[in-house]
Parts: sequence; C-alpha cells; structure tokens
Amino acid sequence: MLRSQELREKAPELDSLRLGSGWKIEDLEKPQIIVESSFGHSHPGSAHLDVLVEEAFQGVTEKGGKAAKYFVTDICDGESQGHDGMNYSLLSREMMANMIEIHVQATPFDAGVFMASCDKSMPAHLMAIARLDMPAVLVPGGIMNAGPDMLTLEQIGKYYAQHEKGEITKEELTYYKHNACPSCGACSFMGTASTMQVMAEALGIALPGTALIPATLDELRIAARRAGEYALKLVEKNIKPSEIMTKKAFENAIMVHAAIAGSSNSLLHIPAIAHELGIEIEPKLFDEIHREIPYILNIRPSGFYPGAYFWYAGGVPAIMEEIKEFLHLDVLTVTGKTLGENLQELKQSDYYERSSKFLEALGVKKEDVIKTKENPIQAQGAIAILKGNLAPEGAVVKHSAVSKKLRQVVLKAKVFDCEEDALNAVLKRVVNPGDAVFIRYEGPKGSGMPEMFYTTEAIASDSELIESVALITDGRFSGATRGPAIGHVSPEASEGGPIALVEEGDLIKIDIPARKLDVIGVNGEERSVEEIEEALKVRKEKWVKPQPKYTKGVLSIYTKRATSPMKGGYME
Repeated sequence: MLRSQELREKAPELDSLRLGSGWKIEDLEKPQIIVESSFGHSHPGSAHLDVLVEEAFQGVTEKGGKAAKYFVTDICDGESQGHDGMNYSLLSREMMANMIEIHVQATPFDAGVFMASCDKSMPAHLMAIARLDMPAVLVPGGIMNAGPDMLTLEQIGKYYAQHEKGEITKEELTYYKHNACPSCGACSFMGTASTMQVMAEALGIALPGTALIPATLDELRIAARRAGEYALKLVEKNIKPSEIMTKKAFENAIMVHAAIAGSSNSLLHIPAIAHELGIEIEPKLFDEIHREIPYILNIRPSGFYPGAYFWYAGGVPAIMEEIKEFLHLDVLTVTGKTLGENLQELKQSDYYERSSKFLEALGVKKEDVIKTKENPIQAQGAIAILKGNLAPEGAVVKHSAVSKKLRQVVLKAKVFDCEEDALNAVLKRVVNPGDAVFIRYEGPKGSGMPEMFYTTEAIASDSELIESVALITDGRFSGATRGPAIGHVSPEASEGGPIALVEEGDLIKIDIPARKLDVIGVNGEERSVEEIEEALKVRKEKWVKPQPKYTKGVLSIYTKRATSPMKGGYME
C-alpha cells in the first residue's frame, strides 16, 4: 500500500482537510506527489520556478497522480555579499533541508519532484532527498543568459575593485551592474549554483541532459513536465534515492566535477549529501580523482565562455562521453536505467542536435567549449587538497586558477581576524607582493563560514598581486573565485587549529604539486621542523578561545553544531 493511503487510515481528518484545500474526492485515492521548490522572488535563480512547478504539476496530473505544491525559498549569496548576511549562507542549506524534511514527513506523500537552481538550494534539496529516501526526481532550474559582450555576474567583483581603485568610472560600474543578469536562472558561469546542478545530474537523480538548460528555453519547461511524469514511474517501481546515489555515483559526480573545474564549495556539499546516506566522502577522494581526470570545460570563471554555452555544447552527457572510460556506467539512475543505457539512448535521440543548433547560431564549435581528453585544458582536474602543519585535516585550493608562480612558493604571513580588515588592507595597498594574507575565525564555528569573495576579487583584479600574493582562510570562497585562494583550512581557528596560531611575519610554504601547506619560519627566518613544532606548541598554550560571535538565533545553533569544513560543514 502507498504511504499516503496508509496514513489516510491513521489520520481521519486528512481527507477533510485536503478536500478543503481544493482536492477532489477521486484525488484522495491517487499517488500523491509533493512538488517542492525554492520558488520565491529572492533572486533570479528562484523567481521563475513557479512556471516549472506548474509544468511538473501538470505532468503528475496527466499521468494519474495528485500533485501538491510546497515552497521553501532560498537566499542569494550575491545579495548577501559585503555584509553579515553572508554568514547565513551555508547555514541556510541546513535549514532548507530541515524544512523540506518537515514538509514530507508531516504529510503523506509517495514521491517528490524537487526544483532548485542555486548555491544552497541545490545541495539543500539533494540533502533532503537523500535524508528522506523517498522516490524522487530533481529538476535543475536552469541558467541565465549572458549580458552584452558576454557580460556575466562574476565579473562585477572585478569591476567593483577596479572602481574602488579609480581604474573605471562610476558610470561604467553602473552599466555593468545593470546588465549582468538579463534573465532568470543560475548565474551564467560554473560557480556553485551551476556546479551543483551538474552534480545532481551526474549523481543520477536528475533526468539526463537537464542540468543548466538556459532558463529562457522551452526545453526547461518540457524537462519539468517530464519530471512530473517520472515521479509516478518511480512510485510504481519503488526506486529510492539510496539505490541511485551510491558510492559509485558519488565517484562519478566527482569525476565530472574534475572535468568541469567545478566550484570548491562542492567539497562542502557533496560530503554533506553523502552523509545523509551514511556514505563518507573523504577529502582525499577528491584529490585522487582530480589527479586522474582531465579538465576539459572552457566555461567561466576558469574558462572563456558564459555558462549557457555548456548546455549548447551537449551539457553533462557530452562531458561524460569524453571521460566515459573512467565512469561507473552500471549505476542505476532516476530513469530506472543505468548511466550507460542513458548515454546510449541520448546518442540515438536528437538531444545533441537540439542543443548544438544554439552553438551554431553563435558561430562557436562544440570543441571550443568542451575539449577532448586527448587535448584538455589541463591534464588534471582543478582541485587539490593540501595538508601540513598549517592544515592537519586539510585545505582546498582550485589550482587551475593559481598562477604557476604561486604553486611552489614561500610567502610572509599578514594576519587578519575578519575579512573586512583584509579587504581594506588590499584596497589600500597595505598588502604587498610576497604576502600570504590570512583571514581566520571565518569557519563554520567561527562565523558560519562566509565567502571571502570581495577580498579574492581585489587580489585577482590587481595584475601584480594575483601572481605574488596568496589568500589563506578557514572560510570559503565563491564558486566564481579566481586567483590564489586556499580555503576550508581545518581545524578552523575557532577550534584552536594551527591557523589561529599564525603570527605576522611567519614564513608559509605552499607546494601544490606536493599537496603541502606549512609554516616553515618565524619572524621572516626559516626554522627547523622541530623549532616550528615547538613554536606552535607554545603559542597554542597561550591561545584563548574567543567568545561565541553569536549567542542567539539560528547562527548560535549552527556555530555550536557545525562540523569541520573538510567534513562538509553540516550540523551534527
């Protein structure tokens, strides 16, 4: 018996309340499907989802089910930048997943169609799908178009920094701001929003070819309607997320992540999603896979083209075809078929012809956007996990964006206990070539783990600093981050990790090929390993744990309960 029918027998008021909500008597006997989305007028990634919700609703209805619309709106990292609102960003992932759980568990449903587009709503929905383990299909909410001259939102940080330094006029900055988001959808680059849409498809929980469809295309509405139809198939076959999102599926997703130079924030989200299924994804798995899989996607911020060109070039299936020899093709997907079967069916359909016609109109070839594994952009993926006496549990760097001059280098520490002070120092040119800029007490337990976006952009937009300065933090970075940024340093400063013990003038050795991050000197002078170990021990004995930054509200809960960045920053 369906769960909805079992609970009808236990809750006699249920039928009355649903009839009062507009249901018909015959609807009560049908499979009941929740259509959960992050729709809201919060930002372009969610403002259009009501249209897709209606399509999925009709897809369920036409195939004999009864759909119900539920909403839990997300916040926008872009709108949270530059103020303390950013501290709520990672936390919002947890709260959204919790609310979706409440919606499903408190009310009888047999399956779900879940829709989201952006940075925290995508992983939140995936975490909830994993936690609930109810038949489910996820609809990625698509991507926005680029503006004039391929203008995209991640460029605004660069233009802002240039304006602050007097390099462009206020009028120029205003023009860029007013034209960077010409439509709804996720921001048009391979940031966290786009990466997590890709990850949903790579995990097999979204229908093939549906990640990053431009939000202005009819194809996205068609995909949403198909998802509604598939939800009923999943009920019939009783296929659950735990059968789809297996360890092999996560390995596939990480392989795709390497090939697309995905956002470093995925190293927070993928382990958190896997945790809901009882699967442990260790940081070293990312490093091992990224060493093996070539980086082949020429999409911003690491590449040249706007994000919409990704789907035009064939999207996730085209990436998978290039790295097919590495993938687990036998994994089950939301179609009820294996990944290998899905890829074969797409080649026999008109999928690639439908998407490529948009590239042809732009005068761009598929190979311009998705390189071959024989001729990659980079022989290895973009992510490296660094360890050493500065990061015993690890740290994350997107080394594809790091100058070769900084991949093996010794720098001098310049220490800040919040991002605002670091940004001010960069803009006022207090930071000099050869500095390692530390921003600490910005991890999950420190302040909620905000992005260090403006500081990274200030460094990256300076032609001298981008090749001579590194930013090291226990916070995280925007998926749009460019330049020498090392984040997620663990243990974090608020837990007394070594990053809390670094002092002005310490010598910091970065060795990306060797995956090392170490303090190797004090007061500008190199010391032995034993001397450094003793110096850090003495400093740790003098270190005083700071008082909690938040003593009430949801951030006080999160900063008490959050795990290490290298575990995923989820709440225990």
